Amino acid sequence: MPEPLEDVLGRRPVLGSRLAFEGRVWDVRTDEVDLGEGGVVVRDYVEHTGAVAILALDEQDRAVVIQQYRHPVGALGWEIPAGLLDVDGEAPHLTAARELHEEADLTAGSWSTLVDHWASPGGSSEGVRVFLARDLAEVPEAERHARTGEELGMPVRRVPLDELVEGVLAGRLHGPTLVIAVLAAEALRARGWAGLRPADAPWPARSPGRRRRV
Repeated sequence: MPEPLEDVLGRRPVLGSRLAFEGRVWDVRTDEVDLGEGGVVVRDYVEHTGAVAILALDEQDRAVVIQQYRHPVGALGWEIPAGLLDVDGEAPHLTAARELHEEADLTAGSWSTLVDHWASPGGSSEGVRVFLARDLAEVPEAERHARTGEELGMPVRRVPLDELVEGVLAGRLHGPTLVIAVLAAEALRARGWAGLRPADAPWPARSPGRRRRV
């Protein structure tokens, strides 16, 4: 029987690298990469901090979703709470807990790793870890995060997981992390949630972050 498929991590030799663009959230880097018999190629890519996202399910298997305007695609998209891994030394599951608090006014008593993915591996180093959060509780009014900017007035809803699955398959929902999280949750729920990993499970495919140097 063949071995299960697994991505093989290992960067090919980089002969030269420069910071082509430095942005507020991510950078663009240009590398000369030695592919061996394939020759030397030049690759431009987004150098990203990485991110976490949270599929928060209540006792009725309703998922917490938020709606945000995403300018590159010109749309108000439904997503799950998420945030950048931009605090040095903060464990990913603690970043996730903070983002759930800030974006959905919720805490969770149970955390698991649901699924890991690369956002766009052909053009970005961004790795995303999606957590499953259960045993939800409302944050007291006085302790809630004051939302500003693109988060001001952000709609927050609880939608049955089954309804989200149908929305994904019907082509009504497009956010990649929501799509991946919802379908992963549906598959694991059918298995009685067997296969969930701990919240602090190893994450070898995590983004290496921004190097911030020429």
